[in-house]
Amino acid sequence: MSTTKLTEKFERALVYAHQLHSQQLRKDGSTPYIAHLLSVTALVLENGGNEDEAIAALLHDAVEDRGGLATRQRILELFGETVVNIIDGCTESETIPKPPWEERKLRYIKQIRHGSQSVKRISLADKLHNGRDLLAALRQEGEIVWQRFRGGKEKTIWFYHSLLSCYEDDNYLKQEFMRVIAELEKF
Repeated sequence: MSTTKLTEKFERALVYAHQLHSQQLRKDGSTPYIAHLLSVTALVLENGGNEDEAIAALLHDAVEDRGGLATRQRILELFGETVVNIIDGCTESETIPKPPWEERKLRYIKQIRHGSQSVKRISLADKLHNGRDLLAALRQEGEIVWQRFRGGKEKTIWFYHSLLSCYEDDNYLKQEFMRVIAELEKF
């Protein structure tokens, strides 16, 4: 197995991701958002991702949550076309306000189904981390956690199952995501 070398380009992306998301928190209201981005990036690297994929993992929510097309253009200038194309494949919406939940999710599922291997790797790492966080919150706080999710329990689990069928490689991340979904269904 080859080793992924992370260069100054990755370091710049890490600083940029921190700048973009420094005031943002996760749904629990206390965890800095950067924790999610770092976790997704770690999962991508642990699953054989290259430097561009790691950078895209750090910035996968930037366009959607931190500035839309202007942020996309800045990422293109700073990190190149490969990175921005991966981010495009992982972005649910570039507009504010965002389209309705179900419309966004259906579009995202289609996007992932037809996405590159890089897009699928980052999407899977993202959804696995989100699912793990959700599962931990459910274990700590109980079913009230579902109220934080626009789709609620039923639609969130439907979304995760739909995405699972898009991820072709049967690797550790996919198997772990399957286990997380099975646990979520018990709540």
